[in-house]
Parts: sequence; C-alpha cells; structure tokens
Amino acid sequence: MNENSVIRCSWCGTDPLYVKYHDEEWGKPVYDDKILFEFLILESAQAGLSWITVLRKRENYRKAFANFDVKKVAEFTESDVERLLQDSGIIRNRQKIVAAINNAALFLEIVNEFGSFSDYIWAFLPDKKPIINSLTTDEVPSPRTDLSDRISSEMKRRGFKFFGTTICYAYMQATGMINDHVDNCIAK
Repeated sequence: MNENSVIRCSWCGTDPLYVKYHDEEWGKPVYDDKILFEFLILESAQAGLSWITVLRKRENYRKAFANFDVKKVAEFTESDVERLLQDSGIIRNRQKIVAAINNAALFLEIVNEFGSFSDYIWAFLPDKKPIINSLTTDEVPSPRTDLSDRISSEMKRRGFKFFGTTICYAYMQATGMINDHVDNCIAK
C-alpha cells in the first residue's frame, strides 16, 4: 500500500512519533495494569497541554517515575517530589507530580479492592467491551460523555486528582475503552 494513500485520523498529522502512537496504541484495548497506570500518569500530566507535548516526554516520564511501577511511585516522598521538580524531561508542575504519587496509592487501593485496576475500570463499560464509535473524517468526538462524567466522578470521589471528565475521556481513548478512529482509518 502506498503511504500517501493511507488514511489516518487527521489529528495525528505527520509527526512520526504521533503517527506511531496513533497506529499502534490509540484506541487499542489495554488490560494490563502497568500500562493503565502509565496512561493515568501521562494523561493527568497532559491537563492543559497538548498530547504531543506529553508524548515527546514519555521516555523521560518512564525514567522519572520508576518505569511506571505503581508500588514504587506510591512510595515516593517529598524528596522525590523535589527531584522531579528539577527534572527538565517532564512537566515540572508540583500539583501534577503530587497527584501522580497520590493517584498511585489510590490505584493500589483499587487493585486491593477489585483484584486489578483493569477489572475496576473496564467494569464501567457494558460487558467490559470497548465502545467503538462510528465517525466520519469531518467529525470530532466530544471531549466528554456521560460515561466519562461517571468514571471521573467516581474516581474523584476516591480522591484521584487531575482526572476530570475531559482527561478521563482522553484516557479512555488512549486505553481503547473508546475507539474514536474515523471509520476509514487504517487503525480502526
């Protein structure tokens, strides 16, 4: 197939990192707790920023946040917060860093309660199956839905930070709970 004839969702543009993420990850169902935790940190870091900004810092986040080991991150201390605030490879926002550590501890509470975070988060979906939306190339999905409102509200009730309904919806797209690839996209 000629690369020029390939149809992708327009948001990914031509940046090779964005195209790779779009083709290989976005909208693909994720059930692995480690990856679900990684996206929790990354999507929360995105708040107020573009996804490509976070995507370009992903490897730095991996190093800074103990390879996304939720148990290690949950044990981070104030000295870790100070260390992270000096790390130019990540988004140096104290509230987002503290939220990542807080969210790690809450993530572990959910694992203890439900057996896995995956079992918890996917239970919000009918039959724990992805929602596959039908979108044409000129449609832009809403940045929130009743479902993202409900999940976000429940997670806020549990104490999660930087996980409002818009971030929740982006998280759902990133982890394949929602597939918003346009109908003729190669990654659909």
